[in-house]
Amino acid sequence: MSEKKQFVTLVGSLRQGSFNAAVAHTLPELAPEGVTISHLGSPGDFPHYNADLQEAGFPAPVLAMAEAIARADGVIIVTPEYNYSVPGVLKNALDWLSRVSPNPFAAKPVLIQSASPGNIGGARAQYHLRQILVFFDARVMNKPEAMIGQVTDKVKDGVLVDDATRTFLSKQLQAFADFSR
Repeated sequence: MSEKKQFVTLVGSLRQGSFNAAVAHTLPELAPEGVTISHLGSPGDFPHYNADLQEAGFPAPVLAMAEAIARADGVIIVTPEYNYSVPGVLKNALDWLSRVSPNPFAAKPVLIQSASPGNIGGARAQYHLRQILVFFDARVMNKPEAMIGQVTDKVKDGVLVDDATRTFLSKQLQAFADFSR
């Protein structure tokens, strides 16, 4: 791959021992040649969305994340599933980012990954996230999908160690690099 790509990750979990954060932090090791992956700030730094706050001015963490997304060649969202949907902290961050103009996600390639201790690996959260991203006019890569089930057996000490999952994610990242052209 001769063209350099810069992707950023947005993690939908705040938990210190988050499996999804472990997956996101492992991605730079799995990236294809010419691709760098860096972590965006935490959506936990955003206040709860409130139009009154927006009217007073966008919070600095919102503007910083929007700018980083706008500069990136693609966004990788790695999220758990909470109650059959996306975590509130991720939805709140997306609500804030949707109000930034110009929209940092417009026509931006987006890859979704999820991990869960359950068998279906966050599938329902991914489908809800896809619905949300329609509003943003993001270009979401459809396949291959990464829904990492039984993640408790695949992450050790904050690192994704399962060889089969690492190999699959490497291939998915190559597909995303191709998709982002």
